[in-house]
Parts: sequence; C-alpha cells; structure tokens
Amino acid sequence: MAKKIPFNVVFASDEDPGFPASELNTHGPTVHGWRSAVDSGVSTHDIILRFHQPAKIYRIQLLAHQYLIPEKVELWLHYSPKSMPSTPSSQYFDFLGFVALADNANTNYKSRELQSVTVNPRRGTHLKLRLIGVHCNELNSTQQIALIAVNVLGEDLETAALNEGDEHLASESAPIDTATGELALASICDDLLFSMYVEESIVHYIRELEQRKIKAVSMERFEYARKLKLCMTALRTAGERLGRYALAKRQAVQQEDFSAAKLRKEQIEMYRACVLKQLQVEQLLENEGALSQNDQSCEIYAGGKPSLPAAPSLQDVAHALAEAVSNPKSSSVQLEKSPSHEVAIVAPVAALHLHAKSHDELPQSPRLPMASRHSSPMSSRQGSLRRRNKSAPRNSYEDYEERAIPTLRHSNTNEFLRECQGNALLEADPNRSRSRLNDRERRQAALPILVFGSELVELFYSRQFQDREDGLVRLRSFLKEQETDEAASNEHAASPNKVARSAALLLHRAVRDAVYSVFNQATETVRVLFLEYVPGRVSPNEVARCVDRLLPELLAKSGDPSARLHTLAQHTILSIAACPQVAEQHLVAPALSRSVGSGTHQRLAMSRLQMLEQLVNTQGISTDKHSGLTCRALSDCGCSGIHHPAEPVRKVAERILLLVYKVNPRLVRKQLPPDDDITRRNLLYRQLFTEFDKLDLERKQELLEVHNSGNDAELMQPTTSTDASRLLKSKSGMALGASVVDNGYVSCNGKQQYNEQLKRSMQSVSNSRKGSATNSESTEETTPKINCMFCGWSCPGSDAGQLDRHYWKTCPFLTKCPQCSQVLEVAALNYHLINECEAKESYVVCTRCTESVHKQLYELHQMEDFCRELKTGAARCPLCHDDVHLPLDGGWKLHLLSAGGCPGNIRKRNLKKSN
Repeated sequence: MAKKIPFNVVFASDEDPGFPASELNTHGPTVHGWRSAVDSGVSTHDIILRFHQPAKIYRIQLLAHQYLIPEKVELWLHYSPKSMPSTPSSQYFDFLGFVALADNANTNYKSRELQSVTVNPRRGTHLKLRLIGVHCNELNSTQQIALIAVNVLGEDLETAALNEGDEHLASESAPIDTATGELALASICDDLLFSMYVEESIVHYIRELEQRKIKAVSMERFEYARKLKLCMTALRTAGERLGRYALAKRQAVQQEDFSAAKLRKEQIEMYRACVLKQLQVEQLLENEGALSQNDQSCEIYAGGKPSLPAAPSLQDVAHALAEAVSNPKSSSVQLEKSPSHEVAIVAPVAALHLHAKSHDELPQSPRLPMASRHSSPMSSRQGSLRRRNKSAPRNSYEDYEERAIPTLRHSNTNEFLRECQGNALLEADPNRSRSRLNDRERRQAALPILVFGSELVELFYSRQFQDREDGLVRLRSFLKEQETDEAASNEHAASPNKVARSAALLLHRAVRDAVYSVFNQATETVRVLFLEYVPGRVSPNEVARCVDRLLPELLAKSGDPSARLHTLAQHTILSIAACPQVAEQHLVAPALSRSVGSGTHQRLAMSRLQMLEQLVNTQGISTDKHSGLTCRALSDCGCSGIHHPAEPVRKVAERILLLVYKVNPRLVRKQLPPDDDITRRNLLYRQLFTEFDKLDLERKQELLEVHNSGNDAELMQPTTSTDASRLLKSKSGMALGASVVDNGYVSCNGKQQYNEQLKRSMQSVSNSRKGSATNSESTEETTPKINCMFCGWSCPGSDAGQLDRHYWKTCPFLTKCPQCSQVLEVAALNYHLINECEAKESYVVCTRCTESVHKQLYELHQMEDFCRELKTGAARCPLCHDDVHLPLDGGWKLHLLSAGGCPGNIRKRNLKKSN
C-alpha cells in the first residue's frame, strides 16, 4: 500500500519572504505554499526535497496556484543509501519527466490544477522540482510563479533491503486497487486532494477511524465497520467546512480583524465539539476497549447517511459569548449542554409542524413559521445553537422516514393541489398573485405606465409566465385596435410615437424571456408593431430608436442552440426589415453585413449570413453606401465568411459571393487571391473559382445568342433575368449609349461598339481556367460523370456533394492542414504551413531537410533519422519524410497513388477500404 512520504525542503533557488519554501512541508487548508521572488528575472527555479527515510516512489502530486502558474515542472530523483547529503549536486539526479500546466484562462483564474504523475517504482532519497517559464496573465503583474503543495506517495525501504541492494525492488510494479484500477493507498488521508481541504484535527480522527475499520473487518464486526464508514464520510464533509472556517480565520488575522478571528475560533471549536458529539466519535474509537453497543444498530446510523448538526453562525457565536460574559455560570453550562440538546429539540418542532399541518386542507411548506418556533417551550432551553435548516435530525427512525421532503413541493404530484390553491386565492383576490412594482421598476417603466396603465405593465414584470403571456396578448390587441379604430387615439392622450416607444420598452424585456411561449408571443407582438402599427403613424427617428432597442436582442436569440428559437428570431428580424420605414432608413442590413470573424459562433454566423442572403434576394443589391447591401459590403462579408471554420457558414458565404459576382465580377475578383495554380491548390478557392467560371461561361453564351440574333433594337441586355428586372426598376437615368461593363450590362449604341464589346468579353472568357472548359465538355455528354482531377477517381452521377466528400475525406492526393484543417495538396503542405496558414508564425523551415517544423519541436526534429540532406532534383514528402524524385507531377502521383507508395498516407488505405 502506498502512503504519504514525509519530507523537508532543503534547498530553494529563490523564494518570496512571505511565502517561503518551508510551507511545502505541511498540508492543510491554511497552507500558503511557495512563491518565487518578485521580478527575479530568472526563468528556472529549483526546489529540492529530502525524504525522512529512503523510499520507493510510486506517484507525485503537484497542486498549482490559480494564476501564478509555471509553464512546466520537471521531476528529478536522487538516491544515496549511505551518505545522504542535504543538497546533492544536479549531476547526481535522474530525470523522471515533466508536467505541463495549463494557463487556467478558461476558469477565469479561480481554480487550481492538481497534477498526479504516476512513475515507475524508483528508489529515492531526494526529489528536485525544476519550475520553468511562467504563464503571463493580467493578475500576475510581478511575473512570479507559485506551488501550493507537493505530495509524494510510495513505501519506505527497510534497512536490510537497502544494505543487501535487492535489485528486484526497482522492477516491482506499484500496488493497484483491483476495484478502481488506481494506485492503492494505505489511507484516504494520504491523497493531496483530501489533506489540503480537510481540517487537520478531523484528518487525525479519520485516520484513527480507518484503522479501527480495518481491525473491525478482520474481526468480522461488520455493523461496527459500517458505522465507522458512515462516520468517516460525515466527518469529511464537516472537515471541509471547518477548513473553510480556518481559512476565514487566517484571513481575519492577516487583516488584523482580531474580533472576527476570535469569533471564527469559537465557531470552529463549537462546531467541532457538536459534530464529534453528534456522530459519537469517542464511542466509536473504543479507547477503553470494545463496546457491545457499537455492534448494535442505533438511531443516528440507521439511515443511509448520518445527518450533521447545523453550523453555528457568527451571530450565534457572538450571542453565546455575550451571555457567557453576563452570566458566566449559566452560560457555560448552557454552551456545554447545547450540542446534546441539538437532537432533543427536534421532537416538539416536528410535533408543532404536524399539528399546524392538520388544520389546513392543503399541504404547506415543511418550514416552521418563525412565530411557532419562538413560541416553543423548548426553544428557551436550547441555548445559542439554534437549528435553522430544514433537514434537522429526527429523534427516531420513524420520524426520519416520515419527514416532508422539500423537493416534493416542486414535483408533479402536487401540481393539481397547487393549482387548486392558486385558483382559490385568485377567486378571493384577483390581484394577489401579481407582483407589485418596486421603485426601481416604476422608474424604468414610467412611460409605459403612463401610456398603457400600471395593470398591463405589472403583467410584464410578473414572475408567473402566464401573466407575461397575458400582458403580451393585451398589448397586441391594443396595437391592433389602434390600427382599426382611429377614434381610439382620442381616448388615449399618448401620441403614436410614445405608444411605439413604450411598446418597445416592454418588448425589449419580453424578447429576453427564457420561456419559449413568452418569447413566441413577444415576437408575434413585434411583427404586429412594425408591420401593422408603425406604417403611416410613427416618425422615422422613433422607428430607428425602436429597432436599435430590439434588434440586438433578436440577433442574440438567432444564435440560440434551440432550432425553434433561432428560426423564430430570424423570421422576426426579416419581418422588421420588410417594414417600409425600416427599409427606407436601412436599419437592419448594416447590422447583418458586418464581417464574420473566425471566432464567431457557428449558429450566430450562420443565422446572420442566411438573413443577409434572404435580404439580397428580396431587396436586391443597392448602390446606396449606407444601405449595407452594396457590392463592396456584401463582398467583404462574404470573403470573411468563407474563412470561417464551420463548413455550413462557408457555403452560405459562397452563395452571397456568387450573387455579388453576377453584378460586379471585377470587385469580387479583387477581394480574393489571384486565380493561379497556387491558389487553386486550396479546395475552397478551387470550388469558388469553378463557380465563377460557370457564370462567365453563361455570360459568354448569352452574348453569343445576342450576337447571332442580331437584335440591334434591344438597347440594354442584362446578364441574368434578375438583373433585367432590376434594370427596368432602376432610376439611374443613364444615356442609352453608355457602357456599364462593371455592373454586367452591355450597351448596343451602334453595331461597331457592340462588336468591340463582344470581342473583348469573348477574349476574357477564353482566357479563363481550363477547368471551365472541361466542365463545359462534361455537360455535353449524355451520361454525367464525376471525375477527380487529382487521383482519377470517378463516380457516375452529377451530385457535386460526392466530389466534395471525396476531396474532404478520401482523396489520397490531398490532406488536411494539422493547424487550420484546410484541405490542400500534399505537395503544398510545407509551403502552406510557412506562408499561408493561420499558425505560420509557429513554423520554421528546417535548414537540412527543408520541411516545415514547429518551433517547439525543431530540436527534436533535427535529432530524428529522417531529417537528412535533400537530394538534388527531389522534394520531401511531409507525410512519410521520403524523397520524391522529379519530375514533380509524375513523381508525386507515383509516390502517393502507387500500391507501394507513401506509407504515411492514411487516405490511401481508406480509399482501398471504400472501394
């Protein structure tokens, strides 16, 4: 069995005077731990521990600080059986390994990291900890590192075994618990997670009870062993509470608040005495011999877990100390007897509760009213420790089983009774369940109260979701009445602007509601407000104010994980955008056309781009720079969206770019990288440029049809049908002879100008990628077929999704970037990691083999066998690190596609399995 190995710190390279290295010698809730010197400027710190006796080490535990965190900790072990110097030289230590620590940013620097390292059983007398680096954060302005605790688990070596030098000790495996598969500990108290958070005196009691339990099991006293186990579990819970009290006492001492420290000390002593008395610890220890009553069942340990007494508050402690000063004799007796009375006072309380419950027709809360508690005759004798929680221990096992469970009040079994009770109260007083507004809420809702009245506003602020739904229905009916009946405006002195502003204030609260039914009613009311009430009544400035208040909340809801919530939010935003006053002021589109960052959540980015695409289809691309639907704004948004990590977001962004490309292809081409071989190696750009080539081909065919028809009377011919409808509706007022090439139109002012324009368009299209030509030839075939341009894989059909899946998963000529997960050719992986990847700053080119290597692994890479000089006229494969001989195209195909080719290509094996 592994146990805690005691040690002393014999050397530390540096330390903070307030946090010396000697703090690591002990474990407990009040331990400070070691901390390095302030602004020492040294990146490496050494701490050497000396064991009290030579030991065989199984496990080392390290507890790091919450924000003073080193980057890693190296572990070194030294063994000297005869002469044991206090600080051996570093050359005599054996390297065991290192532990990397997280920066703790995800927990907001509020939790500590515990690392448990299991090592091969090794003899040792000294352990050296080398702390390297520091995780920088805003809380660590002094660049310090700290270590809260160190724990070493193992076994002591006997003197005879040390003198003989048995070699088999080093080869023995660590003792493993067969039930859990973990390291078998002699005591649970030896674990660092236990000893650091349980008060020291309670740890001592648990150790003794654990030894008694082992003896009880060997003597087959199983009832006694069961009591000991339950007592140890309850003591651990109480010990953690006492540890928190001890920590609060230490903080009070540091702040020189000695009055609070005295109260905390009395609180610890009173609660410890009460717990030991309640759990009968002295009786279970059997210091004076075996007791027959320990082998019999009792009331405290009859249930599954013994209940602990309520912890005394500081007010109770102060009251007890005040009574002790005023009446020392009676108060001292009272304090001594209060733990024993803790169980005795429960019977009259339970009896009073059952008596009060018998007079009511409906079940009440199990909490006893304050008046009944103070009127109890036993309450005057219970002393300063007054029970305040509802789970008080019963005076018998039957009372413990028949007690009222608090969670039953919220279960479905009492739903009918609560409904009946609520209906009866509402019939007696309809306004009883409605919560009244406090002063702060009245100030916030001053204008809605003036317009709609306090009764309707109270429904919106009610805690009952049925009242909030009723308030939304009433508000919606009020807005519809205002629309249908103009005379209703005379009854209410408020103007339409005030009505809209008040409704927006109430709806801003309703759209943030967590209940779906309330949110559904709120979105319906928002649509009624903007589509039925606002048009023709509310001023443009007030409409803008209402949209600014409601749109951010609806955009946040559009990224909700629930499908029905974000779909409903999208529909509501598009309904707001359809309002004429909103569309004229361009209030919604600029918020949707902002750039999508790579850190934006997938659902939120997806919703924004889908709504933007819908607006482009319904309202068209505008030339107003404030509309948010210009070619430049849409192309910026689309180009940012195609670099999002989520594939569905990239697909929507591609569709937006295609819509803009139909109108202004030159602007879209400017926003993207140049269309060359290097860019087309990226699968994302290859697919996008292929779609551009298809659009260019369609435009070429349309121009040819116009030329063959010879219809010179048609002055302006758009590239697509949607552009034609947009051209007829436009008010640009251009001359008939003007040439608008950037917007996709071709003027026909004379035969000569038309032929020149046609010649230039045909020449630009003919210089497009060869891929577009192959696509046009494939469309002419009678049976469509999908071919991979890299590996020659083919599949009958015209589903482009199959080709995408082939590129993404199985094409042996392609691979995924280990950093950004982009799919690209294997031959371009090294170039991508150095020049194109998001993590290119972390990679360097190996001067020997020309591969791309991470900076932290550069030294290890040069020690590998495959890091050798590159031969002339060859390239290096990043998957198997073999040389690929020129010519490059034929050499790469032979290396990646042949049967005995690249051994590191996983996709080649997957392709064989799929075939």
